[in-house]
Amino acid sequence: MASMRDIKRRKSSIQSTGQITKAMKLVSTVKLQKAKSRAEQARPYSSYMYEAMVDMLSRTKNINHPYLIDSDNPKKAVIMITSNRGLAGGYNNNVVKLLLGGELAASKEDVLVYAIGRKGKDAVARRGYEIKADYSDVINEPEYADARAIGEAVLKEYIDGNIGEIYLAYTSFKNTVSHEPKLIKLLPINVEDNGEEVNTKEALMTFEPDEEEILDAIIPKYINSLIYGALVEAVASENGARMQAMDSATSNAEEMIADLSLKYNRARQGAITQELTEIIAGADAIS
Repeated sequence: MASMRDIKRRKSSIQSTGQITKAMKLVSTVKLQKAKSRAEQARPYSSYMYEAMVDMLSRTKNINHPYLIDSDNPKKAVIMITSNRGLAGGYNNNVVKLLLGGELAASKEDVLVYAIGRKGKDAVARRGYEIKADYSDVINEPEYADARAIGEAVLKEYIDGNIGEIYLAYTSFKNTVSHEPKLIKLLPINVEDNGEEVNTKEALMTFEPDEEEILDAIIPKYINSLIYGALVEAVASENGARMQAMDSATSNAEEMIADLSLKYNRARQGAITQELTEIIAGADAIS
């Protein structure tokens, strides 16, 4: 059984840790409020942009454009968004698993990672994935200009034929306690055929002045808006996950302190009982 001194020292250590986790929870809560507001403001635009692109292409026939042509190149670019810091539960690991779990359906030799966040970058680099570019500083305070720079770099590789597909891996923010890791395909855009008959009342898409000029303008905006939306949702998810993790850590610390307090009191009671027993035994021996 541990001595009273050991129990007291351990209790003091856990109390200090509990104070730190409680402070980190409060900081994450404050940051979450700001990040949540940005995520909720950006989500409608990025969602409607994606839906608009799919709807537009579903109404268009036989477009021959560099952004939309299926490539034979097996290389896949993955824009992976994680955090620069840990202590956020499974937040970072859940995004990394999207690459490692086979959902991408590609070998590591065919994957080029555009990393946003050091935790994810280090995790996949240790497993042999190629880090094409590192934008880890972006996740601290993401701006639309950052998303545009990343989008331009990836689209250039796509147009040059160095990659055949572009994916985005991030954590979608549902609410304060619910966050979902997602892997979505940005290019080429998949227009799902649901097998239904074409509604003749729906007008086909026409382009003015011409389809090439329109797509040259709108597809980069589509890519950039989805990247920016993913960035702000990832920040909100990170702070939500860290708040939950620190809340659980604080609760665990309080439970351990209560258990150690009980053990300390028992040890103290046992020591007092032993001293009284020794005093009584000594008195009896004298008499």
